Amino acid sequence: MKVTVDVDCSPAEARAFLGLPDVTPIHDKYIKTMLEGFEGVGSAEQMETLFKSFSPIGDAGVRLFQQMMNIGLSGMSGTEKK
Repeated sequence: MKVTVDVDCSPAEARAFLGLPDVTPIHDKYIKTMLEGFEGVGSAEQMETLFKSFSPIGDAGVRLFQQMMNIGLSGMSGTEKK
């Protein structure tokens, strides 16, 4: 027997149903802080430093993101980077 249930709700409604906290105020403050920090950035090095400082898991998260982007770009071009 197979039973399928479709639930039509917003992400906020799903979080409330599952008892998860509403982190919207924290998210909004995080984004505001990031945007304020990016004002006046003049070089790629400054941008990288800001990304590292704002990244939830720091430098390791930035390296992981760079690796994922390299894998995705190499897949688009048909080549593989090692």
